[in-house]
Amino acid sequence: MKNYISFAAAGSIMTILFLVITNFITSPDDIWFIYPSLLLILWPITLYFMSKKMYKQHSIFCSIMLISFLIIENYLYSPNHLWFLYAVYPIICWPILMILGEKAKSIKIALIFCATTIIYYSILNITLSPQYPWAIYPAFLIMWWPLALYHAKKRTFVAFSIYASILISIFFITVNFVSSPGTIWAIYPIFLVMWWPLSMYFYVYKKKIYKDINEH
Repeated sequence: MKNYISFAAAGSIMTILFLVITNFITSPDDIWFIYPSLLLILWPITLYFMSKKMYKQHSIFCSIMLISFLIIENYLYSPNHLWFLYAVYPIICWPILMILGEKAKSIKIALIFCATTIIYYSILNITLSPQYPWAIYPAFLIMWWPLALYHAKKRTFVAFSIYASILISIFFITVNFVSSPGTIWAIYPIFLVMWWPLSMYFYVYKKKIYKDINEH
């Protein structure tokens, strides 16, 4: 593995130097070499951490690298809008979940991350771009984590389909209201979604009937 890491390190350094020279010779006004350089730097670093089985340290280091890259990119091209904050949260979540290990599979952790995600993006929505309530989209996605985890542990799949359908319906109604209140289109996806719990219910119900018949 040492040979692979040494090769990756040497190859990355040589390639980055080549890209830097090419960048400043051909287009000095546009600093584009930083984009491939990030991946090239992560190549030998990832090999090193993986060879040592230092997965937590790898997630921490890569998160710092990615956040630093986004901050630099934000500062260079659009310093008036702090867009890097949108991506920072999920990147930070990566090492946190790695450090938590098996605890990350608990309902408690899922609920904590769900709440913090909704709060974080709601604050960003209000402070940075209040024109449209886009925070409903990450909120909708993150709610699936504790919902799916809870019902998977309890093995209550019919109940999951019901609550999931309610969540999807509320989401579409909300999007309909905030995006195009003059046109009621949410009923169409809601109608399709309703077939999910119905099919689950009748499948389980019929399966139970057939089982009772066979037993008698």
